[in-house]
Amino acid sequence: MFVKSLKTAGKLLAFTGAAFAASLGTAQAEYPEKPITLVIPFGAGGSHDLNSRVVTSIIPTYLNQAMIVRLTPGAGGQKGSQEVASSEADGYTLLFSHNYLDMLKPHVDNLPYNAMEDFIPIARVNYAPIAVIVNADSPFQTFEDMIKASEAEPRSVSMAHSGNWGALFVPAAQIMKSRGVQLNLVPYEGGGPATQAMLSGDADVTMGFPSVIGPLLEAGKIRVLATSGPERIYDDVPTLSESGVEGDIGFMHRVVLAPAGTPDDVVAKLEAAFTALQEDKTYKRLMGRLGENVDLMLGDEYQALREAQSVAYKELVDAITQ
Repeated sequence: MFVKSLKTAGKLLAFTGAAFAASLGTAQAEYPEKPITLVIPFGAGGSHDLNSRVVTSIIPTYLNQAMIVRLTPGAGGQKGSQEVASSEADGYTLLFSHNYLDMLKPHVDNLPYNAMEDFIPIARVNYAPIAVIVNADSPFQTFEDMIKASEAEPRSVSMAHSGNWGALFVPAAQIMKSRGVQLNLVPYEGGGPATQAMLSGDADVTMGFPSVIGPLLEAGKIRVLATSGPERIYDDVPTLSESGVEGDIGFMHRVVLAPAGTPDDVVAKLEAAFTALQEDKTYKRLMGRLGENVDLMLGDEYQALREAQSVAYKELVDAITQ
């Protein structure tokens, strides 16, 4: 009986020790232990979707875990953003957003989250200038053709955009304000759906970023009427400033955000992975094929830019809505 009890006690101690060791191993396990979800709060086919496919195809090399894209469009980007804001701050759910949704939207909508308090930036991956585009068979041969049509009949020209006060909406609003015209602005769930609306004839014009318009331009499916930025991207296409549109407009910063409270060591590992990604030759080549740049800005540096953006966008909203 004593021997049997001793054996039973030994087994119990062994089990307890194994359980303790397992729990200790779990407690000491390093991030990331499982795949990371990158939430995109827009529809398929837009520049964020296309850029994210490049990011998530290469960054597992530097994280030793997969990064999985989840498209969550809705409410002009608010649905996916809210999902991440309310998720656990453990580094396993990230948001791939942009400056308009991140820092401009709070000045025009009553959001279900506080952008500045509920998110911290991990990395600004790159930035991109926007272009005004039409179908190749459009009667608008130039930007001025579109303006003249809008002047002759207000709201006769329909412009598909990615949601109110989004990356396509704001430049459209600035065009209307600067040139004194009225476009018929039609919202879609992201840049991809907006482009498809233009291609299908449901809208006369839209805007797009290099990763979206590059293949369409090469295939002869679209015509570029104007581009943002201080210099011409295409020799025969004027910039918006040359076309009488005032202000620094049309630049989108693509940024990865995490829920506020994400541990410092997790943030550091994510930043290290994005830093390594920017130097990866395959990543650079694939981004080049998209027509996108590679321009990293880590969290603290981008946070300073976020704060400046918030002030500038407040002034922009006041100017546009006056």
